[in-house]
Order: sequence, then structure tokens, then C-alpha cells
Amino acid sequence: MDINRIEAFLQTYQKLNKDNLELLRNIYHPDIQFVDPLHSVTGLQALTEYFNNLYANVQSIEFIIDQSFEHDDRGFLYWTMIYRHSSLNGGKPITVSGHSHLKFQQQLVIFHQDYLDSNAMLFEHIPLIGYAIKYLKQRASQ
Repeated sequence: MDINRIEAFLQTYQKLNKDNLELLRNIYHPDIQFVDPLHSVTGLQALTEYFNNLYANVQSIEFIIDQSFEHDDRGFLYWTMIYRHSSLNGGKPITVSGHSHLKFQQQLVIFHQDYLDSNAMLFEHIPLIGYAIKYLKQRASQ
């Protein structure tokens, strides 16, 4: 039985680290458009540079895939990201839930958009800014 595209994508993605970013070409189309709440990049070279910067600034990162499915030329992933960054949350792990929408062109991903709470991922863990966001959330829920 052939492995489906989303499973092949996940197997490669779980192997990624700062030392093997050449694996990106095995799953992403040269004209990839990648979008997340903080960035938008087009092209495999720009995506590789983005990942290089991402991995250079985190101490560890792990994605736990909660659910995935593929329909026609689209893939959908629901995940939990656990990462550590020396400048955020005192270097302690940060956990963020999110999901990804993928569009395939044959076997490669040509569009990848991540949906996640950027406050929970980043801003809440920056001193002063994090305090202000938490305060505003608390006030808004009263």
C-alpha cells in the first residue's frame, strides 16, 4: 500500500532540525507559499531561510500530531507544538495548539498555512508585554 501524501509529509517534518533543512525540498514545491500569523514567505529558498532562523533561535521544538486527514489535493493537520526558547518563559517549555492547511501539487506541498494563537506562542511570554496581554484578557473576561 502506498503511503499517502500527508503521512509522507509528516514523516519528513518530524525529522527536521537545523542540520537537515535540505529535507524541505522533499516535501515542498519550489514555489511554496507558506503563511503563519507572523510571517509569509514564497519560494523554497525563502522557506529554508525562515526555518533556518526558526531553528537557530529555539532550544527545542516538537510537534505532536493530534489528527490529520487528506481530501483531494488538500491536507489538514491538528497539532500541539511544544518548544523552548531561552528568551521566552524563562526557557521553560511553551505549549501551543494549532492547525495547518496544506495544498498539494502532485506529491509536493505548494501552499501551507498555519493557524495558531500568536499571543500564546510568543507575546504572552515576553516580560511586560505578556503581563499586559494577560491583564487585558482577564479584564475582558469579567
